[in-house]
Amino acid sequence: MSTKVTTDKAPQAIGPYSQAVVTGNLVFTSGQIPLNPETAELEGETIAEQTHRVCKNLDAVLTAAGSSLTKAVKTVCFLSDIADFAAFNEVYAQYFTNKPARSCVAVKDLPKGALVEVEVIAEKE
Repeated sequence: MSTKVTTDKAPQAIGPYSQAVVTGNLVFTSGQIPLNPETAELEGETIAEQTHRVCKNLDAVLTAAGSSLTKAVKTVCFLSDIADFAAFNEVYAQYFTNKPARSCVAVKDLPKGALVEVEVIAEKE
């Protein structure tokens, strides 16, 4: 049995999906882009600014699910420009201090013109 996770401390889904789903001892987040949860608008112009917002959104979703960024076991990261890889890593490393397994790829486009999107699989606390 799985449970849907919803919090107003992260942006509401912009499509037919949940912010996260808990099944067993695992939390699967949907991808987060840098939307401000209060305005639903993109926040930040640089990859660093947008990555901070994405990580804050993920932290809020994981907290609502009974987990945290430190319990992440796998992330999947999407960049609209692979040239942003180093700057992305600088910010990402501040939040994912436990160094979970990760995939990071460049994609053609992200929703709303975002520069970054990240999804997480984490253990519950």
